[in-house]
Amino acid sequence: MARIGEAQAPAATRDALARGRLRASLVPDLLVEARRIVNTVIAGWHGRRKRGIGENFWQFRPYVEGDSSRIDWRRSARDDHIYVRDREWEAAHTVWLWADPSPSMLYKSTGATVSKESRALVLALAMAELLSRSGERIAWPGLTDPFTARNGAERIAAQLTHAGELPVKPDLSAIRRFCDIVIVSDFLDPVEDTIAWLDVLARHGVRAHLIEVADPAEERFPYAGRTEFTDPETGDKLTAGRAETLGDEYRLLYIARRQELTDWCKRLGWSFTVNHTDRLASDALVRVHMAMTVDGSSAGRIRA
Repeated sequence: MARIGEAQAPAATRDALARGRLRASLVPDLLVEARRIVNTVIAGWHGRRKRGIGENFWQFRPYVEGDSSRIDWRRSARDDHIYVRDREWEAAHTVWLWADPSPSMLYKSTGATVSKESRALVLALAMAELLSRSGERIAWPGLTDPFTARNGAERIAAQLTHAGELPVKPDLSAIRRFCDIVIVSDFLDPVEDTIAWLDVLARHGVRAHLIEVADPAEERFPYAGRTEFTDPETGDKLTAGRAETLGDEYRLLYIARRQELTDWCKRLGWSFTVNHTDRLASDALVRVHMAMTVDGSSAGRIRA
């Protein structure tokens, strides 16, 4: 049977120098792709606006008793209601970004347009571009401290290009309350391991937005006949005489893992988005943007 998918050629090596050179060759093209995607969605991007101290007008809203905001008498004179004028909060907000560099992200099937690693980096850099244009502080755990710059995506891309072997899972304990973090991964580790890693964010009151990058072959399991499977993390191999007999049970476990993570995120007030590598990256950007603009008052709630 012909190959349905495999790890991308030079990226399959675990050698740090080869991985570094691969990242250096990928990042410039991925930065261009990220900016192209940003330009397709930027018309609907208005930053994560909220009421607060600032100079710019945001909205009129009805006055309520005890409201400390200034009444706008000109607007109120137009009808029988009293309105106050809200200004837009202008304090910069810190959003952390991270794309999974683990070996499982190197997979690309024949039905996908890009590898999972490539899509994850494009999504992270596109978010950096959007947030930088909105004046937000951005950072990459284990790589940069929070900073504000109009060329934020380019600065992160340069850091990634020259970085050595990045940790498979960075330390998230330094991220504090009122921050957001966008995590792009395939989340194929056991659910309990993923929850244990991310639980520090919930305890610190951080709001997280998880983007699962999925290859269509991983979800559909289109394998049949004698098939050899290789674990990209450990190198272990499994040979199935009739792979199609494993399909139903595999798909149940695959979707159950995703559903458990989705339910856990929902309880915490986090968002969980799935982006397939045979679909547009902009689909995920729009969904995460919508999740970041909603009220985050329930973010970081600790499970009972």
